[in-house]
Amino acid sequence: MKTSLAWLNSYLDKPITADQAEPLLTGVGFPFDGQDELTLSTGATDTLLDVEVTSNRSDCLSHLGLAREVVAASDRALVAPDIELPGDRGADIGGLTSVESSEPGLCPVYTARVITGVKIGPSPKWLIQRVEGAGLRSVNNVVDITNFVLLELGQPLHAFDIGKLAGRKVVVRLAQGGEMFTAIDGSKHELTGKMLVIADAQKPVAVAGVMGGLDSEVTEATTDILLESAIFEALSVRSTSRALKLASDSSFRFERGVDPLGVDRASRRAAQLIVELAGGQLAQGVIRVGDDEPVPTEVSMRISRCVALLGVDLDAKHICDSLGRLGLNPQADGDTVTCSIPTFRLDLKREVDLIEEVGRQYGYDNIEIKPRLELEVRPKQLEVVARQELGRVLAAHGYHETITPSLLTEDHAKAFCPSFLKPMGLAGEARRKDKVLRPSLLPSLLNCRKHNQDRGNEGVRLFEVAGIWGDWEGKTCEVTSLATLTDAPDPHEGFRNARGAIEELTETLGGEAAAKTLSFEPVEDEHYAPAAKVMLLGEERGRIGVLNDVLLSQFGLQSPVVLTEVDCTPFLANFPPKRTVGNLPRFPGIERDLSIVVDEVVTWRQVETCVLDAEPKMLEDLQFITIFRGKQIGKGKKSLSLRMRFRHPDATLRHDEVDPQVNAVVEKLKQGVAAELRG
Repeated sequence: MKTSLAWLNSYLDKPITADQAEPLLTGVGFPFDGQDELTLSTGATDTLLDVEVTSNRSDCLSHLGLAREVVAASDRALVAPDIELPGDRGADIGGLTSVESSEPGLCPVYTARVITGVKIGPSPKWLIQRVEGAGLRSVNNVVDITNFVLLELGQPLHAFDIGKLAGRKVVVRLAQGGEMFTAIDGSKHELTGKMLVIADAQKPVAVAGVMGGLDSEVTEATTDILLESAIFEALSVRSTSRALKLASDSSFRFERGVDPLGVDRASRRAAQLIVELAGGQLAQGVIRVGDDEPVPTEVSMRISRCVALLGVDLDAKHICDSLGRLGLNPQADGDTVTCSIPTFRLDLKREVDLIEEVGRQYGYDNIEIKPRLELEVRPKQLEVVARQELGRVLAAHGYHETITPSLLTEDHAKAFCPSFLKPMGLAGEARRKDKVLRPSLLPSLLNCRKHNQDRGNEGVRLFEVAGIWGDWEGKTCEVTSLATLTDAPDPHEGFRNARGAIEELTETLGGEAAAKTLSFEPVEDEHYAPAAKVMLLGEERGRIGVLNDVLLSQFGLQSPVVLTEVDCTPFLANFPPKRTVGNLPRFPGIERDLSIVVDEVVTWRQVETCVLDAEPKMLEDLQFITIFRGKQIGKGKKSLSLRMRFRHPDATLRHDEVDPQVNAVVEKLKQGVAAELRG
């Protein structure tokens, strides 16, 4: 930032020289890029300091902001300007102009004041010296005042000749595609529908936050002024400025953020100076459209964490003194210091930000560099290990992990959005088609599958673990989800493979206890045919199914796929697995395979339930083997094969002891699912 040394000293009770300012400001994070000795048009001399200000410290893009840093780092006191509006007021502002805003997201606050009967002319000597001392050219008293306030307080302003505004009104809106705009510097620009403008009743008169227009500029003939002070969304200003190749001191500050509480303060300061230097009468009142003035927030910091992070043994008094010099009003309570954050400190949001402030005031050069680093070795967090195990299991099943964008098109988001959720769009993202936060990972995996299909890849298996979002009764809902996609030329085989991956994953993460609570229950689902609920610990955690033909076509896929999506949290929460260990079996077991013919609609869970309901003695394990369909089985039927393992814990089991158990199972299957034993 170009800084006038004389101007900087006007806010200090004791002046500072350039040689003193350089090490002092550099020590607290504002290094010098150079300095120049100036002879101004008034004959006075000044020193122009080029101070580097990082993008997160927009509060120091002003002389008053840098003066606060000088005061905090030295034994000086701040001499802030007195701001007092003239007592003699004119007509009510409501009868002189009006303000409309259709884009509150891009313009959170817009204020307007009106001053009538001004006389435009040269600036007084002191104002010329201030403006020229900061590297600008003096134009006239009103323009110089708006530049002065910008450089003094950091809040950009703009003065319109209200007589040149059609309808004597201000409209904050997006430009209409193809509208033309001539800037104050004479350059002509074609605007797009993504650019925010300040318009009158007919046309744009300024590009919001960037530059005013030539048609409404203040000239010697101007008598009535509309004074604008506002906040414009940083990304909007930045993208518009880059697109038009049009930059200004105002856009530079709006891109980095301005003090929301400083909007009215800057407007009052400019109105005060205009009436004082250009005459005229300030209209009664101010028009404010948008947010109310904010209140300071509070951020807390642990003293122990500050000491550990800086490596310096500082007590509560030293820390509070350091933060107090910055105007943070620290209050200590045991190990905690709580600060009230001024609205101009947009960078102070977390504990570590306060620790950085303490470090700046202590002086980084005063922090000893130790020859050795002391590191405390800690085991990996369980959640991290669980996520690694999850990936290992699925990779062993042939799945490849994907990392996809969290934004979807509206159509794809709605395709898999649960009925109890509303998709969440992004504000100010009209320029892009992918503007909805995904309520499911499945559209992302299906888009990946389409990408592979277009390149001839087959046998694709994909998985992703990531966040999904939705609006649930007005509240933002975020869940960590696990989704898988399996190519399934044979849908039944694909379904079993996907189910097997979830079963092994559950057992690996949670052990036998968790695996026993996992089940798959058939369900009707608009997305799948067939489908099942994934149950864990007695609650539904997600769905698994073969994607139906409608959605398959919507995503442009040519072959069937099996999809799974579950809430990942309860699966990860079971980690580490608790396993039971026993002696190896002392006696051999006996396995019996059964092939039964059942109706096509009969599920494995029904068969499994029948077997267990028979309560066969000494049954150690029950396994599904395969399914067969064919002419010899019959239409609407299938042959299902299962394996039962029997074992006696204290003796060698005989076949005649197992036969009654198997017969009981067969009878139960006949009664429960109308099964026929296949020869």
